[in-house]
Amino acid sequence: MSPIPDPAAHLAGPAGAQVQLAESWLRENASWAIGAPVRILVIVVGALIVRALAKRAVTRLVSRVLQNSDASESRSRRGPAVLQRGSRASERREQRARTIGTVLSSVATVVIFVMALAMALDEVGIALGPLLAGAGVVGLAIGFGAQSLVADYLAGLLIMFEDQYGVGDVVDLGEAVGEVEDVGLRLTRVRDLYGGLWCIRNGEILRVKNDSQDWARAVLDVSVAYDADLDEVYRVLEEAGREMREDPAFRDLLLEEPAVWGVQSLDADGVLVRLAVRTVPLEQWGVTRELRQRVKKALDRNGIEIPFPQRTLWVRGEGTASVPGQAGPASTPMAKGARED
Repeated sequence: MSPIPDPAAHLAGPAGAQVQLAESWLRENASWAIGAPVRILVIVVGALIVRALAKRAVTRLVSRVLQNSDASESRSRRGPAVLQRGSRASERREQRARTIGTVLSSVATVVIFVMALAMALDEVGIALGPLLAGAGVVGLAIGFGAQSLVADYLAGLLIMFEDQYGVGDVVDLGEAVGEVEDVGLRLTRVRDLYGGLWCIRNGEILRVKNDSQDWARAVLDVSVAYDADLDEVYRVLEEAGREMREDPAFRDLLLEEPAVWGVQSLDADGVLVRLAVRTVPLEQWGVTRELRQRVKKALDRNGIEIPFPQRTLWVRGEGTASVPGQAGPASTPMAKGARED
């Protein structure tokens, strides 16, 4: 009768040693092999939950900021009249909300997933020190090569957070003067008076003059003759401004009564008197044109002369002498702009 074969005999040799080594490794690392994937899964799920909460918080924060901005605009009459009609104002708010929300959400997403990746690599047993050092070197090189780009994005964020200007505002950015058509993180687009579109990098904007915030001022300098009665001139100018303020077509554009500031300068041809009034933003130019027309008619009605340059030219003939103010045989007075044949 032949002996029954022993199953353990098949494990003898190199193959059996490998199986025993694998079983020993599994017994020693069973907790890690089962627990590590579970912990990594928990890290990923936790990162997704934190990201969703962060996006919700960013949305609420942006909505609250825009609501406060709208409330302050309604209290201070901020923004041009065309913006207060609704269409451009809603476009401006939507653009700010969309851009700010996108940036904050992107930053939160990157930070959360980088931290989750670092935690997952630590669970696997990969050393983070060399990776962080390499990432630091790469980030430093990218930072040196993209300094202007980073400056443009940071400047764009500050412009939007501080609401320095927005779509529909009339601004002076140096060479570019006109209406803002788009505000991005890197570029600001301005349409000038002649229809040209300026694209300015936000990092290159050193100063901003915004004509669309709070209020504007219409300033009119009126020149009168030296022999004019200044008290009468003041009365006529104030009356013209008061009539314009009472006009229903301009009542909502003037924020106060036009005021005569007094004598601005003594010029060679006349006395310069200044008239000024606060207006709704972006309406100062139209108000100035209308006020200039009304002042001209009021001065004409009251017989107040608006001086203009007058000159007398004396043409000297050949071989003769003449004295200005004394017409000689060869001296002929000529009006300015005349031509001697």
